[in-house]
Amino acid sequence: MATTKRSTSHPSASESTGTRKSVGKKTAKKSGRKYSPEASGYVEQEMKEMKEGKLKSGGSGKTVKNPKQAIAIGLSEARRAGKKVPSPPQRRAA
Repeated sequence: MATTKRSTSHPSASESTGTRKSVGKKTAKKSGRKYSPEASGYVEQEMKEMKEGKLKSGGSGKTVKNPKQAIAIGLSEARRAGKKVPSPPQRRAA
């Protein structure tokens, strides 16, 4: 039985020229911190108070039990103190 060599349309790994392009999306690299280290301190303090059961919400005065709410309170206080914190997301009009 004679073996015949098949011609393929795709080059094999050994014949590759190395011109393959990456498929992923490139994004611009942002420089600098998004949140200041001082803002992290505010969030840490609020999380500590929440875990101790001392953190109260502003409007109703109820005890905060949700970690996300504690983070939001910490970031809000950091904004009021003038620390580097991005503005909160804008709500859409209904």
